[in-house]
Amino acid sequence: MNLSLLILLPVLTSLAILVVRDAKQVRVVALLGSLLQLALVGWLTLAYVNARNAGAAAQFLFEQRTVWFSAFNIQYYVGVDGISVAMIGLTALVVLAGVLVSWKVEKMTKEYFFLLLFLAAGAYGFFMSLDLFVMFFFLEVAVIPKFLLIAIWGSGRKEYSANKLALMLMGGSALVFVGLLAIFFYNSSPTFDLVALSQSHIPLAVQHKFFPLLFLGFGVFGALFPFHTWVPDGHSSAPTAASMFLAGISMKLGGYGCLRVATYLMPEAAHEYQWIIILLSAIAILYGAFATMMQTDLKYINAYSSVSHCGFVLLGIGMLSKTAITGAVMQMVSHGLMTALFFAAIGMLYERTHTRIVAQMGGLLKITPFIGTVFFIAGLCSLGLPGLSAFPAEMTVFMGSWQNPDRWYRLATIAACASIVVTAVYILRALGAVMWGELRIADLGLRNENANEVSFGDAEWNEKLAAVILIAGIVLIGVAPFLLQKLVDGGVQEIAQQLTRMAF
Repeated sequence: MNLSLLILLPVLTSLAILVVRDAKQVRVVALLGSLLQLALVGWLTLAYVNARNAGAAAQFLFEQRTVWFSAFNIQYYVGVDGISVAMIGLTALVVLAGVLVSWKVEKMTKEYFFLLLFLAAGAYGFFMSLDLFVMFFFLEVAVIPKFLLIAIWGSGRKEYSANKLALMLMGGSALVFVGLLAIFFYNSSPTFDLVALSQSHIPLAVQHKFFPLLFLGFGVFGALFPFHTWVPDGHSSAPTAASMFLAGISMKLGGYGCLRVATYLMPEAAHEYQWIIILLSAIAILYGAFATMMQTDLKYINAYSSVSHCGFVLLGIGMLSKTAITGAVMQMVSHGLMTALFFAAIGMLYERTHTRIVAQMGGLLKITPFIGTVFFIAGLCSLGLPGLSAFPAEMTVFMGSWQNPDRWYRLATIAACASIVVTAVYILRALGAVMWGELRIADLGLRNENANEVSFGDAEWNEKLAAVILIAGIVLIGVAPFLLQKLVDGGVQEIAQQLTRMAF
């Protein structure tokens, strides 16, 4: 399996988009490219599972290594374990769904799809990079396209939101870069090779000084409190597909970096700063949940809810146990699918009603039954309904967190569990206000002039296909969580062993 194909495919698709002439051809090329990505990811997943079942014991499979810049020992070095494969699969699903829901984008269509698919290349490269410099390179690839997507195709205070997002993510990147340079220069054998670094021992003094920079830097991407403020503004102003990518994939770059780089390579420092990580995660979970209750805009509801749900990811990582980390990885995948579906449903409603304000909606289930069903599934998944992906993911985080005997950590676990009640309140309230009750579309002037019928219909084929793809992933994980757990088990086991081996 050649992993480079997965990076080249979205890049080649983006370049092909620049060559074609009209918007219809652009959409077709983007769709074909995203379908090929999903097929290639499916092939990768099967190849990985078959290799493991056949007895492949290497930490990372399908490795490729080429010297890129010998002066600083920088290599194009990629490979995957189960965690990487899960994140890559999430990316492929969200990108395909994002292309489908963007089918009617007419403003600068060519440039829009070019940027959207270019983001995919950055995400794929980040999740499979085993050279820290190359990983940082792909992390940066994803920032500028986000800025442009919001600033050009966004709504509301789009320039402010785009600038805020770019500045905060660049600030996080700067912290990450300083931490990576410290790892390189202060190691006994200067290298960016993640595998080699994991087998060496980074000096304790270096870990104590630079672990906070790495964790906070990646934490900015993962909505770590109090560095989460770009999330609500960025999501609220972004076009639908960009919101799906930001919440579904970009925020997972942060969680993945906190786990794969900061925690894995600096286990002693991870134990030392554990209480701070758990405290900030618990605050994020509760703050995000209560802040969501105060929101009246559907996008802000989903954005603040994402801050809360991503807090579960960081809580699981901060507990530093195998079960909790497994839950954190499952939560990253679950939240990526769930929040992408939620933003897709919100985008469908906004395109028809031209509003996202809950108080201006009502009774929409009567005229948009499919969109209403999608809205309900996303909402019920968010509140942790059994049978959907969030339930096994969050329960695994809670079980792994409770295994820690420290009473303060158990108190944080109880606080995180209590947020489920708050989540149920704001989700059920939003679902009821938007989908049930009196039909208020007449107040928005969206009825036909000569008839007493609304001037819009239910979801179209592209929107239905996008929703079905995401729902399939949510239901599969909810019904058969052991498939995802088994996939990521080897990678999580290696990290857990590193935390035990190097910290004690």
